[in-house]
Amino acid sequence: MNWRFENTGIRSGVFNMEYDINLAQELARGAGNPTIRVYAWQPSAISLGWNQSMDEIDLAKTSVHGIDVVKRPTGGRAVLHSEELTYCVIMHSCGKNIHEVYDDISRALVAGLSKLGVTAAIEKSQPDFPSLYKTSSAAACFSSTGRYEIKCSGKKLVGSAQRRYAAGNGEEIVLQHGSILTGPGHKKIIDYINFHSEKERSILRKELDEKTTDLSEVLNRAVSYEEVAESVLEGFRTSRLIRPESAGEISRE
Repeated sequence: MNWRFENTGIRSGVFNMEYDINLAQELARGAGNPTIRVYAWQPSAISLGWNQSMDEIDLAKTSVHGIDVVKRPTGGRAVLHSEELTYCVIMHSCGKNIHEVYDDISRALVAGLSKLGVTAAIEKSQPDFPSLYKTSSAAACFSSTGRYEIKCSGKKLVGSAQRRYAAGNGEEIVLQHGSILTGPGHKKIIDYINFHSEKERSILRKELDEKTTDLSEVLNRAVSYEEVAESVLEGFRTSRLIRPESAGEISRE
């Protein structure tokens, strides 16, 4: 089955999440194709992990500032989607477990980032998330790095999350999406989280400054959405996760 590559450009938070879900559900029904999709967000949006409560976000402030708030179909913690390219991979699991698929996709992303001149690495350790989620910074995804996520110079550059859907033939369909940071906009999430104290807000601000990076910082120049999109496609081709001849179609529906 041939892969599709879709560049749907800049869309709303609701559109982006519903589109990812629809791609996965179509493949689970035996329709559609394995797909690599890239997109951005307008207006900027906070996406919450599936199990997170809206109460963690100051919805009055997001409304005043024109920030969308949506739920992701995947787990993890809150992300402010601002200066980034978001990728989504919809594929058959082919018997691979969650970590094996994470590793495959991360290798493709690392290969794509190398096209930009970025030397990135895949995290091999796993934090104690149950303990971590009890800390003041737990509401924000980029305050920690999970196994198989991507770092550069020891700082988190790409955050990802995965969900599986049952297919009719007993196989699983993978939906994995994540943020490739192109600028520091993700750090502004500290303005919208409901903290118990300003001290907790300061702790998260420090953690995001110390633990995250973005392509503009790594490359010391502005990085466009289109050049990252092209690099992502080349990375998946190079990794052979997709066949080079089968993913040339770009859709801007």
